[in-house]
Amino acid sequence: MKILVASHTYIVDLNCEKLRALSQLEPGIEVTVVVPKTWKPGGVQNKIIETEYRDEGAFKIVPVSNFSQNHQGLLTFGTDLISLLRQFRPQVIQVEQGSRGLAYAQLIALNQLLGLKAKNIFFTWWNLPYELKLPIALLEKYNLNNSHGIISGNQDGAEILRQRGYKGAIKVMPQLGVDETLFTPQTQPELAAKLGIQSGEFVIGFVGRFVPEKGLLTLLQALTKLPLDKPWKLLLLGRGVLQEELNRIASENNIQDRVILVESVPHNEVANYINLMNTLVLPSETTYKFKTLTSVGWKEQFGHVLIEAMACQVPVIGSDSGEIPHVIGDAGLIFPEGDVQALTNCLLQLLENPKLTQELGERGYQKAMVKYTNKALAKQQYEFYQELVNSH
Repeated sequence: MKILVASHTYIVDLNCEKLRALSQLEPGIEVTVVVPKTWKPGGVQNKIIETEYRDEGAFKIVPVSNFSQNHQGLLTFGTDLISLLRQFRPQVIQVEQGSRGLAYAQLIALNQLLGLKAKNIFFTWWNLPYELKLPIALLEKYNLNNSHGIISGNQDGAEILRQRGYKGAIKVMPQLGVDETLFTPQTQPELAAKLGIQSGEFVIGFVGRFVPEKGLLTLLQALTKLPLDKPWKLLLLGRGVLQEELNRIASENNIQDRVILVESVPHNEVANYINLMNTLVLPSETTYKFKTLTSVGWKEQFGHVLIEAMACQVPVIGSDSGEIPHVIGDAGLIFPEGDVQALTNCLLQLLENPKLTQELGERGYQKAMVKYTNKALAKQQYEFYQELVNSH
């Protein structure tokens, strides 16, 4: 099977592991990844990324000239895409820029013009209802009408596409898996000593941006209710606007000596810190304050850090925002978002019951290995492609 995937996501090599695994599932699978030649991620990395061609046999990364260097929705490709499509002649074309991506409309049109007869698929993370005005509404309609299948990163996204009238096949799975060679259970005595974590201390962890919608204020309020005679610590990994407020709440409640804050950690070292935790908490909260061009609000689209913790055998606690309860399932604890007392109860359950903590850690680990490694996701994606290619 010849598969062409187009997205700016795969400029980062670490993000390519699932597609690499896909190309190795069985002989005869070829995966060509089209990435923009130049891209400006914005944010912290204020630089332009120049992508490079890679040929690993069945797996290739091909930079193609592009218009718009930092807007996913406006990304389109130059004419070198046409010669690539003519030469490769894919059976499956997957574009990972959402339902209103111009690049997707471009590939649908080229698929038709060049008579490739490939199946058109797009990937989306979008999980909130939205209204579209012209001409964007027409663009989405064209894309949906010409889609043979859709991969949605979450259940809510799949439901929204159904509400928008899409009747074809939808597969729910995340875009990126967890690297189980990196995220694996491993004791970290040196790092614990460096951070002043004693053996026997129960470490409650959080990894992510320090912003209101990640529910950190709820987490801190819950910690102020934990008994101080229990040896627990809070390990916060990340940075953001709430940093001063977190410090203020901690010192007002005399728990500042229990809070360890680590600002920036390279991605390949995050696993070491997760392995110090006795539980990882993702207390995200849905908000309707944000405004973008086409919608209002945010809710958790997946919570990738959950599957990273699960792969390290660390039990997880999550709020019921967005996709979190689906990711955790019965392999962790779930509380209603923003409910301080309910989160406190979850923490106490694990603090006071080492057997439950161990059991949830093992359950999460099994789920991550079966469902969320790059190889597991590659298999799910390939089975979905086979269904589409074999149905006429």
